[in-house]
Amino acid sequence: MWQVIVVGGGLAGLLNAIELSREGLKVLLVEQKRYPFHRVCGEYISNEVTPFLKSLGLYPQHLQPVQVNTLKISSPKGRLSVLKLPLGGFGISRFQLDHFWYQQALDSGVTVKQGVKVRGISYQQDHFQVLLDSQETENGQLVVGAFGKRSNLDKTLHRGFMRKRSPYVGVKYHIKAPWNEQEIALHTFDGGYCGVSRVEDQRVNMCYLTHRRHLRQHGSIDALEQQVLAENPMLRELLEQGERIFPQPLVINEVSFAPKKAVENHVLMTGDAAGMITPLCGNGMAMAIRSAHMLSKLIVRYFRDDSYQRGPLEAEYQKLWDRQFAYRLMVGRKLQDAFHLPAAMDLLVSLARWPFVGRFIVKQTHGSEFRD
Repeated sequence: MWQVIVVGGGLAGLLNAIELSREGLKVLLVEQKRYPFHRVCGEYISNEVTPFLKSLGLYPQHLQPVQVNTLKISSPKGRLSVLKLPLGGFGISRFQLDHFWYQQALDSGVTVKQGVKVRGISYQQDHFQVLLDSQETENGQLVVGAFGKRSNLDKTLHRGFMRKRSPYVGVKYHIKAPWNEQEIALHTFDGGYCGVSRVEDQRVNMCYLTHRRHLRQHGSIDALEQQVLAENPMLRELLEQGERIFPQPLVINEVSFAPKKAVENHVLMTGDAAGMITPLCGNGMAMAIRSAHMLSKLIVRYFRDDSYQRGPLEAEYQKLWDRQFAYRLMVGRKLQDAFHLPAAMDLLVSLARWPFVGRFIVKQTHGSEFRD
């Protein structure tokens, strides 16, 4: 029997697996795709987690991540505000970063099953049974749910946020285009916004969130971009100059920002599975890393302290998760609402030109630097 089964091999799942295995635990990680692969993601990580990653040897220095220190925000009509990011961050593709961490997981002693889908998770008699699509069953004392923004497992676990459909669609691809690598941009348009930043190999990542009605109305992603995104002059210039590298964009449907629970049916959720901050905040990857580390410390205590039982572990994790992230997620949802009102966006961009306003907005959605 495994001590911990981690379902999902994104940043949070990989970090949990690496930390727990390095602490001597017997860990299985199950990922339905095969590394390396791309994900729908903004691909910018706040430097709040950089010292921590360096302490674990997980900072991808050899991949020469792009250093970012400036945020540009534009309204649908092209009104622009430029903000300095107090901590800054770095840009790197998930294709490269996840694969690097996957290799680190193997070196740390993690058993990885990739190209394998989890069909179900059940809890009985104080342990879990994890059913794989091969009809194999893996048994574990704890299960970490790191299966991302939205999964069929959320349905099988009867998670509350799945009862309400989300109207949001996420689209991502890489392009070759002129870009100041020190900048990350958030360009808004009717019903959505697009994050733009440089990653490795002179590539520019474009990742946007839009309302499903736009896609239905215009019939294709290309038409959507020409008729909606291009109304913002800065996006129009990028779309005209950019050479798309991906043969097809990556698309994810029904991206939900509804509140979630960090523990469901005794499964310990981490990363986006525990709660997803709106992409406009630019802090999702750092949050995934922090939540995974927070959970890893509690799991290690669970296996080393006989008096620390499952109930206290689950209760403490939910409490710590709420204390660390609940306010940020709430602010993100409020900002998301404003981004759907063009007049509100014009006002917000104008206010953000004032340094103290810009710093306040960034501070509400980001954490402080941490090492442990």
